[in-house]
Amino acid sequence: LKGIVGLLKPIDGRVVLTGARHGRAAYLPQQARIDFNFPLDVGEFVALGLWRRIGAFRGLSAADREAVAAALHAVGLEGFERRQIGTLSGGQMQRALFARVLVEDCDLILLDEPFSAIDARTLVDLMKVIERWRAEQRTVVIVLHDLDLVKSRFPTVLMLAREKIAYGETGKVMTAEMLKRADALAESWDESAPFCERV
Repeated sequence: LKGIVGLLKPIDGRVVLTGARHGRAAYLPQQARIDFNFPLDVGEFVALGLWRRIGAFRGLSAADREAVAAALHAVGLEGFERRQIGTLSGGQMQRALFARVLVEDCDLILLDEPFSAIDARTLVDLMKVIERWRAEQRTVVIVLHDLDLVKSRFPTVLMLAREKIAYGETGKVMTAEMLKRADALAESWDESAPFCERV
């Protein structure tokens, strides 16, 4: 995912985003770097998703504020606008991160392990957001290691283990044979393999 958004330099070739408006992608890393001591409330934090559209110095319009409120409602955080981000639980923070991605309004959405350390209710609510994106014909790419969740909730899978193992309908990809092959490749180590460089 970092290669797609330009945070890692490809070893060979280049990454080209086609179809997404202006090549924009929203990216939610596995561990977001957030200073929870910084005096920022939830509404302001979610509004940071608008910066590409409005810039760093323009104030929020009424439409922008409505977009933030709608995003907070979509993730179940209505009424949290004035809460400091440092007071949120892990699940509430993940909801706020999803709300920030919502206001970015991108055609390509990249999520790295977005369901780690959250409760069942939060999982259900965040899956509703992902289903909304799918209904809106957005491309959503999610990195997951929870195989049961993949099998039960996602229709298409790209199985990777150092290389592409299989791509297609989940039921046809998530077979015992494919999983065994992925395990074998994941456990192998190539001392001569090149490392990706951070950009």
